[in-house]
Amino acid sequence: MASQQQQQPGGPMSQPGLQQPASLQQQQQQLSQQQDFDPVHRFKMLIPQLKESLQNLMKIASLNLAHNTSIDNGIKSNDGSVQRFDKSLEEFYALCDQLELCLRLAYECLSQSIDSAKHSPNLVPTATKPDTVQTESMSYAQYLGMIKSQISCAKDIHNALLECSKKIAGKGQPQGMM
Repeated sequence: MASQQQQQPGGPMSQPGLQQPASLQQQQQQLSQQQDFDPVHRFKMLIPQLKESLQNLMKIASLNLAHNTSIDNGIKSNDGSVQRFDKSLEEFYALCDQLELCLRLAYECLSQSIDSAKHSPNLVPTATKPDTVQTESMSYAQYLGMIKSQISCAKDIHNALLECSKKIAGKGQPQGMM
């Protein structure tokens, strides 16, 4: 009986120990997936590739220039194989395009975050975390008032757009039909 009790506590203790690395792996996978979608992280990951691509591009350019110079001077014939400059240039431009997209996406995320903070600057306390209420948070009634004003503004914009589209459609019809 005592040997069974010693084995049983050892068994359950080892199982959570095995589950802990699995949960750690899941957290690491989630972190890596979040980093894949983060444009700033992706930008940082592409910079070393861009440097390597630029070094390769310059190396190929110098080899091709030296090869062409030796052909022009009559030292070598045109039988030597040289690496293609256009392929390395395309690789460099592709990385530049990816970096540009990352920067544009990061800028859009920042703009959206700023707009979000501007139009809804205060937090609404949640019922699940009442102890974390901040002094800057707004009450639920204030939040509802803000949402109602935003809905009203959206309706006004929608109505103005409808009126403009009707006026534009009306101008396109022949005058005798009106």
